[in-house]
Amino acid sequence: MTSPLNDTDLAAHLAETAGKILLQVRDSGLFGAKALGKAGDQTANQFLVHALREARPDDGLLSEEMKCDGTRLTQSRVWIIDPVDGTREYGEARADWAVHVGLAIDGVATIGAVALPGLGVTLTTGQAYALPPANTPPRMLVSRTRPAAEAVAVAEAVGAELLPMGSAGAKAMAVVRGEADIYLHTGGQYEWDSCAPVAVARAAGLHVSRVDGSPLVYNAEDVYLPDLLICRPELAERVLALVKALPKVAA
Repeated sequence: MTSPLNDTDLAAHLAETAGKILLQVRDSGLFGAKALGKAGDQTANQFLVHALREARPDDGLLSEEMKCDGTRLTQSRVWIIDPVDGTREYGEARADWAVHVGLAIDGVATIGAVALPGLGVTLTTGQAYALPPANTPPRMLVSRTRPAAEAVAVAEAVGAELLPMGSAGAKAMAVVRGEADIYLHTGGQYEWDSCAPVAVARAAGLHVSRVDGSPLVYNAEDVYLPDLLICRPELAERVLALVKALPKVAA
């Protein structure tokens, strides 16, 4: 049965509901950290997959936790989901993890909802955004465990403060929320890591692109995306130029 909700409201509802399910699984106290991550991933994925197939039966679907059969490649509208972005942070009962529900239309991340259940916040492409004032000095988000050399080099060049954080969705939403100014990633990701966050960031008026300035393209046969940049628009030209000048950048 096709849902009467529009795409944005559907994405928000699904992301928020999956987030509540994940909190209940964690609060059950039945799993250790490693088992909790697996249980959360599988439980949230089952909900999101079944709900999307019921609500949007004619659309394609790509999930981190589901084997792709290739049928999405012939479809214009493809939902791209990450049931738990930041499984380690979720298992450690941190707040910097997310649920991603995105919709790519003709390869463009168009609709998105990113739930941050640990913070009780969901950001979507349907909200009206006013970017907060920039931070002084700028703040650049990096991985908690493996900060990319390119990001560290750019941060030094612009005098940015490094801000370690968990999931890709949490990082992207930190820029939307004004907690940071630059999210530069060169360590490789997959389409589900960035589709919903990129859609929300673009709707908020942020710059989004590959690190060479080219567009991010979704629903490709190869779902690997080597890099991305999400940042305040006034910083984009400088950051892109700095990345281009670096001796080595991920392809």
